[in-house]
Amino acid sequence: MALVLVDRPHDHVTLITLNRPERLNAMSIELVIRLGEVLDEVAADNTCRVVVLSGAGRAFCSGLDLKDYGIIPNIDGLQVGRIAQRSMRYYSRLVPQLRAMPQPVIAAIGGPAFGGGLCLSLGADLRFAGESAEFNATGIVNGLTSTEMGISFLLPRLIGAAHSNDLLLTGRRIGAEEAFRVGLVSRVVPDDDLVEVAIETATAMARFSPYGLEYSKQATVAGLEISSLAAAIEFEDRNQLMLGFTDNLPEAIRAFDQSREPVYLDEPRRDIWGSGTAEGAPS
Repeated sequence: MALVLVDRPHDHVTLITLNRPERLNAMSIELVIRLGEVLDEVAADNTCRVVVLSGAGRAFCSGLDLKDYGIIPNIDGLQVGRIAQRSMRYYSRLVPQLRAMPQPVIAAIGGPAFGGGLCLSLGADLRFAGESAEFNATGIVNGLTSTEMGISFLLPRLIGAAHSNDLLLTGRRIGAEEAFRVGLVSRVVPDDDLVEVAIETATAMARFSPYGLEYSKQATVAGLEISSLAAAIEFEDRNQLMLGFTDNLPEAIRAFDQSREPVYLDEPRRDIWGSGTAEGAPS
């Protein structure tokens, strides 16, 4: 059985589904390795513009599989400390992988998103919750730390330190409505509609300029890490300028005048060199 399913429900939209429903999609090393491979493959797919990440069955991801977490490959000659360090990297690299993908990622979260599953959802750019969704920083409950896979960096930036500390230090579970109230998710929908709503949203987003989607994602990711307003504006200015050199804005104007949907091709803009430009300027 494939541990990670990859489907293409619409043009330019890829659905990635964690597929260990009998274990609530818990993270075995085999699942984690395969998910990392799939993320790389989808990131390199130039036809894909938006990604939906979900879990099969009644959970998004219940975190580390404590009964069957497996053994990483290629450990011959390594002592326990190095094996443990490499093992951690297989898990912790997933969130940076998601954030580095050129495509925006929508996490469709139904049922438990515990421990590493909660962390995994933070790697997405949008989080939609089904009514059954439940979130928990499980590590501290299991005698470990609740901070893993980048959650100590991302969670307070998403929902504020007060709400973040309330989850990370108490180990309590919150449902979909509280997750919406504190800003952890942006939508709550019926469970039966969850993946469909995520795919519909992804399909609508895929109508936009691929260039614009990618650069908008880059800016939102960088915005959490840039240290000042001035630096953020400099970054945004350059991205907007790059898009301004495409034919996208003229196409938006043409489409509006013609009462039709625009078709963005990201092709170079050819009308930008008007009269009075220096001799030899491109035309």
